[in-house]
Amino acid sequence: MPQSFPLLISATADDAGKRLDQFLAAHLTETSRARVQQLIAQQLVLVNDSIARASLRLRGGERISVLGSAAQPPLRAMAEDIPLDIVFEDAELAVVNKPAGMTVHAGAGATEEERNRGTLVNALLHHFGQLSSVGGELRPGIVHRLDKATSGLLVVAKNDESHRQLASQFVSRKVKKKYIALVHGWLKQERGTISSSISRDRVRRTRMTTLRSGGREAVSHYAVQRRLDSPYGKFTLLEVQIDTGRTHQIRVHLASLRHPVVGDTLYGAPREVRSKQAGGLSLSRNFLHSATLQFQHPRSGESLSFSAPLPAELEDFLQRLGG
Repeated sequence: MPQSFPLLISATADDAGKRLDQFLAAHLTETSRARVQQLIAQQLVLVNDSIARASLRLRGGERISVLGSAAQPPLRAMAEDIPLDIVFEDAELAVVNKPAGMTVHAGAGATEEERNRGTLVNALLHHFGQLSSVGGELRPGIVHRLDKATSGLLVVAKNDESHRQLASQFVSRKVKKKYIALVHGWLKQERGTISSSISRDRVRRTRMTTLRSGGREAVSHYAVQRRLDSPYGKFTLLEVQIDTGRTHQIRVHLASLRHPVVGDTLYGAPREVRSKQAGGLSLSRNFLHSATLQFQHPRSGESLSFSAPLPAELEDFLQRLGG
């Protein structure tokens, strides 16, 4: 849709018999017919200076004026029948085990189809119906998030009061989150703490970085679980506990040590590891899994603890490495 308004278009004799919405969709090549119908419904299209219907049949010779852009309808997530691994559920909350490859919630910058299909929120709305509204209509029930390529445990709020109580626990760092990560190389220490602040990368906006000053505080603790000396190279299996929940925190912190998470090509991991004997081996997701989650029940105050085993594709990758 051109950005300068009003936009004037003249119908010719060849356009006689065409519907108004059909005519405009053909001339506004970057605008869908559904959006054209929104323009007409919002009285932003005039035919010979008069308001017209989408079904108007042109005779040829009309002056069609497009006065402006159609107001976007409010974005709202839609329920969708998607399988969901529900670890725990009661009247206040649910704990789910998210698979890798599933986005937690849609983004406002996506197209209608992308933002309303296939997300965890779509699945939650189908399974639970009513969720908290604190996060807005695109993020009902969502108290915290996991990256698309990360699997594991998430707590979801079913009502606003539970949402506020749970969010308060995250802010005050009362929630305990532990992850399992496989990284390239062997870390020098058996355990350690990374407390580098995190900012958005100025050049590659999809990345975060620890190299800029003035970022947000981020604290990650790691402990070595296993060291692998495989035909594909050396790897370290880690347990990582985070005190804060910054975007890509574990991934960018481990990459800052020059030990990127396996499969995480955004932060420097190779797309494939190779062995002279066994050839190439790749992982289509990040080897990062939210394995345990502990928090207080928002109503009863009871301490709750949940765990989720490594998904089959990560166990299989370990076995293929020789782990």
